[in-house]
Amino acid sequence: MIIERVPLQGAAIIHAEPYTDQRGVFARFFCEKELRDILGERRIVNVNFSRTTEKGAIRGLHFQYPPMAEMKFIRCIKGSVFDVIVDVRANSPMFLQWYGLILSDENQKMICIPEGCAHGFQVLEDNSELLYLHTAPYSPEYEGALSVFDPRIGVEWPLPAGQISERDQNHPFITEQFQGVIL
Repeated sequence: MIIERVPLQGAAIIHAEPYTDQRGVFARFFCEKELRDILGERRIVNVNFSRTTEKGAIRGLHFQYPPMAEMKFIRCIKGSVFDVIVDVRANSPMFLQWYGLILSDENQKMICIPEGCAHGFQVLEDNSELLYLHTAPYSPEYEGALSVFDPRIGVEWPLPAGQISERDQNHPFITEQFQGVIL
């Protein structure tokens, strides 16, 4: 695995190093030992899956508040998505800045999203599938979210917005809910 740091503190892209022969491809998608510098003492406690059927659909921007803040590792295992991280750590020099990249079954990249960052994505191909690894269990009482269209964040989605769940459509803009302080 090759670890590439990105501008948001604690975030990284993990590149698989696939082995190819006449039978096909083998790649390590997760290795606690190789990711020790990122994981520290954290452990993966939850593995989730999503399939989004329609190109252009958007999910997000989700996070969890402390004490249930979570680090996430996201990998696209079928199709492709434009994946976005938003720094919502109030004391961060990157507060409300976002970073986006394409995750696909072909590029085999995995993004590490640190605690204190929101996550969302837009589907670039029908029937795209994601695998999520979490360091904390889902806790609805600690759940937070922001609007994917918040102008203060200004995510530049690559496609016109397609399907968005009613729940995700109703997430607040940062000025409405948080008044500049999140985590």
